[in-house]
Amino acid sequence: MPFVKIVGQEEMKLALLLNVVDPRIGGVLIMGDRGTGKSVAVRSLAELLPQLEVVADDPFNSSPTDASLMGQDALARARAGEDLPVAQAPTPLVELPLGATEDRICGTIDIERALQEGIKAFEPGLLARCNRGILYVDEVNLLDDGIVDLILDSAAGGVNTVEREGISVVHPAKFIMIGSGNPSEGELRPQLLDRFGLSVQVFTLPDIKQRVTLVLDRLLFEQDPDGFVADSEAEQEALRQRLRKAQEALPNIEIDREVRLRISEACSLLDVDGIRGDIVTNRTAAALAAYEGRNEVTLEDVSRIIGLCLGHRLRKDPLDQIDGGAKVKLAWQRVTNPKAAEAAAEERKQAEAEEKKAKEAKAKSQQKGGSWGGLPGRR
Repeated sequence: MPFVKIVGQEEMKLALLLNVVDPRIGGVLIMGDRGTGKSVAVRSLAELLPQLEVVADDPFNSSPTDASLMGQDALARARAGEDLPVAQAPTPLVELPLGATEDRICGTIDIERALQEGIKAFEPGLLARCNRGILYVDEVNLLDDGIVDLILDSAAGGVNTVEREGISVVHPAKFIMIGSGNPSEGELRPQLLDRFGLSVQVFTLPDIKQRVTLVLDRLLFEQDPDGFVADSEAEQEALRQRLRKAQEALPNIEIDREVRLRISEACSLLDVDGIRGDIVTNRTAAALAAYEGRNEVTLEDVSRIIGLCLGHRLRKDPLDQIDGGAKVKLAWQRVTNPKAAEAAAEERKQAEAEEKKAKEAKAKSQQKGGSWGGLPGRR
């Protein structure tokens, strides 16, 4: 299914595209109901990514020019002055199976061969395959926490280290980490939530026209996949070019000091632990400005993405009636427009009071005559 034909779910699509513009954002966590297009969007994203120049027959997708993206073998050959053979390869999209073990993910070292032949016989894992690409973990909330932590450590550091019996192998593992799951099946620990750059909540489309459009497109795609993809190619190519221009423009995007101060003030107001939220918000706002063809980040840019950056980093309060994203937007409004925030807070209090009175009146009307109404002053 072409990415441009996914209807609705604008926040999810924007979060994915901004990670393509700047992979340093730190990936996306997509949580939502079944059948809301999470997996379809991630898999179709790979079709927008450019072909990579890689060292031919290299298991790590090593870059022929960038030493930081080379495996140990390619790096040794480059330092020895060898001309590395270059090949074109699609940007990898690697899906992590639920039952994957640590060895399958990180790779293993053949100890017997290492002792007998004196060489590091390394069997690359999934982290080697997804270097310079995307690692997609469906049902991330059902994975063992240790496995998720291991993957996120590699994503943050950009390298994977495998150590067995005193033998160590290090290889590059720079990838965009995307996780998805159904919140009704379990939540991630706060420490792991904080490691994802952006977080998005997706829901079943309520708009009937959007639902019909999506259903018809899906049926057409199933009837003639090649023809449907060919008809969408012009839009797909336009989006590829837009992403390429945004990546080129990103280093020149300016963020005014006042905007940075407002971001940190909002993080402080929300009591966000650490400064990862501040950094991600700055990077995401810059990526948005680049994606939309502007040279400078505005407060409006930040207001559009700050909920994605901070909503999952807030401390959970089971008695809180509003979700993290709404709380972040209220805090941002309080930082940038205090008067409007006060008015909105007052309206919210009045609405809650009216709702409470309505519930009490309904309960009183349903109460049978002669029944106990509670202690005085407790009603």
